Amino acid sequence: MPWKTLDDVALAGKVVLVRVDINVPMEDGRVTDMTRIDKIRPTVEDIIAKGGKVVLLAHFDRPKGKVVPAMSLSHVEKAVASSLGRTVVFGADCIGPVAAAAIAKAGPADVVLLENTRFQPGEEKNDPALAAEMAKLGDVFVNDAFSAAHRAHASTEGLARLLPAAAGRLMEAELRALEAALGAPQRPVVAVVGGAKVSTKIELLANLVTKVDHLVIGGGMANTFLVAEGIEVGQSLAERDFAETAREIRHRAQKAGCQIHLPVDIVVAREFKAGAESQTLGVRDCPPDAMILDAGPKTVAALEAVFASAKTLIWNGPLGAFEIEPFNKATYAAAQAAARLTKAGSLISVAGGGDTVAALNAAGAAADFTFISTAGGAFLEWMEGKELPGVQALMT
Repeated sequence: MPWKTLDDVALAGKVVLVRVDINVPMEDGRVTDMTRIDKIRPTVEDIIAKGGKVVLLAHFDRPKGKVVPAMSLSHVEKAVASSLGRTVVFGADCIGPVAAAAIAKAGPADVVLLENTRFQPGEEKNDPALAAEMAKLGDVFVNDAFSAAHRAHASTEGLARLLPAAAGRLMEAELRALEAALGAPQRPVVAVVGGAKVSTKIELLANLVTKVDHLVIGGGMANTFLVAEGIEVGQSLAERDFAETAREIRHRAQKAGCQIHLPVDIVVAREFKAGAESQTLGVRDCPPDAMILDAGPKTVAALEAVFASAKTLIWNGPLGAFEIEPFNKATYAAAQAAARLTKAGSLISVAGGGDTVAALNAAGAAADFTFISTAGGAFLEWMEGKELPGVQALMT
């Protein structure tokens, strides 16, 4: 690995500034999903075990450089303490005397949580002066927020260039999984890309066709590719203006030796609602007044065969309108097939993106995937082949 981990830096007696992502959903003052907070535990425990003092830096929501009390990290202090099983000392600023006093007050087994970095107007501008003020608070910088690594902010990119820097355990796990999926994967590699619009994933598709052996396209995106082949899709969501783009991506895939897989049968309905009356038809048989809302069982069987022939799977996006029954069947069945192959040891499976994680969880498949990334934008930009500033800064 071209970056240091917690195993490569001396932490004993050091104040360790740890950039984390605890931007969690809340309702009525209560955290409704503890996943992101729970995931920082291995890094925190390892630093304390190695004799370091943990100081957490994080953002919360989008205050845009202003102090917004409703977006204070004080609201998650109790949730962090509960998850870590440790005393949390809150500092009402992330720089200056207030932050320094909170760090001085904390005992060696305590955790310091500093205020929302985005309250500072220089955070999202990657202001060197702000990064320098943050750096004064600690001796070592650890980035454990892969989900924020696609942004060059003061607390992610700037700070990493001012202190000895390393990846935390969550960041390390993300990077190792992504390297296994696209960097130096076991072949054949299959990528599943779903979602509504081709226009939002042009760079992603263009990059993947040069990296993978099989590209499965699902959801509304598949409709645009079907239109590009002259197939009528009725009232389905389709970006007809991007038909030529779809043909260019298919041509690029052919040149690269990547096989594109589209639905061979479809599930259609006249209404987009739960329990709507539906039909399973051949891909060329969509009625003019109907919408394609899912792939059919023949498509799922074909995908299961592709998965069985592969060694590595990377997945982003559902195959249909999975939030609404009965249009969740293809996504669930394909996810469960991938999970079975992974559990059997014949497939490395990596998935990411909000809708993807929700779909795999709903399908009961997530636990058996090799790795599930909750990083969202960073995961997508990595799949697009872009350099992530927060990762690049760890490599210098």
